[in-house]
Amino acid sequence: MKKKLYSEAIYRLLIIVIAVFSALFVGAILLLIAKANPLTAYYVMFTEPLSGKFGLTEILVRAAPLMLVGLGIAISFRSGILNIGGEGQILIGAVFGAFIALTFPDLPPYILLPLVFIASFIGGAIWGGIAGWMKAYLSVNEILSTIMLNYIAFQVYMFLIRGPMIDPKEVAYGTGVPQTALLSKNAWLVRIIPASRLHAGIIIAVVLAILVYIFLWKTTIGYKLRAAGAEAKAAKYIGVNVKNYLVLAMLLSGGFAGMAGAIEVCGVHHRALESISAGYGFSGIVVALFGGLHPLGIIPASAVFGLLIVGADMMQRSVTVPASIILAIQGLIILAIVSSQIFFSNIGLKEKIMIKLKLMKSGDKDDT
Repeated sequence: MKKKLYSEAIYRLLIIVIAVFSALFVGAILLLIAKANPLTAYYVMFTEPLSGKFGLTEILVRAAPLMLVGLGIAISFRSGILNIGGEGQILIGAVFGAFIALTFPDLPPYILLPLVFIASFIGGAIWGGIAGWMKAYLSVNEILSTIMLNYIAFQVYMFLIRGPMIDPKEVAYGTGVPQTALLSKNAWLVRIIPASRLHAGIIIAVVLAILVYIFLWKTTIGYKLRAAGAEAKAAKYIGVNVKNYLVLAMLLSGGFAGMAGAIEVCGVHHRALESISAGYGFSGIVVALFGGLHPLGIIPASAVFGLLIVGADMMQRSVTVPASIILAIQGLIILAIVSSQIFFSNIGLKEKIMIKLKLMKSGDKDDT
């Protein structure tokens, strides 16, 4: 059995490596067209971030929100519903958290920070829950609804930080930059390493990843969520209310994306501003897939994508290639990784079959 699992792991790794190298080969052609040395460019991209404190800390700063979004995506995908609305959920979570931080600036950090994260979770959960409810009870395609909700969330977010929640200084000076006032230091996440942006959010994200693993694999509710995603008919057969679990999955998925917004507000920018997300809502989907939709796999996957983001920025500065080429290379690598998952299936065909057989055979609602 161990030998079989080892062989399967080697096979999976080989497929991913081949896919990534294929993407890098195509990217090298683009770099040659741009009259840049591909070997130099890739050397900078993959080694420069690892060569000093700045690069290493920035990788983890990017990894924290990616990890939280990825955890939410893993919950929803394993429950049989696709959440493409991470961007909107991040924005709503960020503005909910910022509102609490600005309303109660004098609360001590050990009270204020949990309240901010709870508010951000609730904001993201509400936004994700809308799509979940529409899918479960109105049969609205969740891909369509979550993407549309992204646009609505952006407009709501911009209205708030340009209007009711805008920094009073922006109004007084007449600059009108869309952002809230600076949060009190009571709402700032502690910096782990001095003279860097690395904050305690990475610790929070890792702890939550472990808790999500325990929740999905060691609890009855988590088992029923996975059962509903793996085989809805079999889950209904044993009495699982699949519709309710679809809504729950999206509530949790949106909540984790909302907390990614809190991470950025409290840990990096210390205010809500226009470019709060940096595309984490979409990148988090790839992180979740790269991590095998497993909470513990998402931890290293988020670090890898943090390296990709930071390395791409450094490559652009060092090799002086157009930003469009950098984006194209990032897209090729992401496409390669996502494509490799076709060989493994989003949830895993083997897991679907095993759960279905187990449910049909035992008929036990509470078997975990």
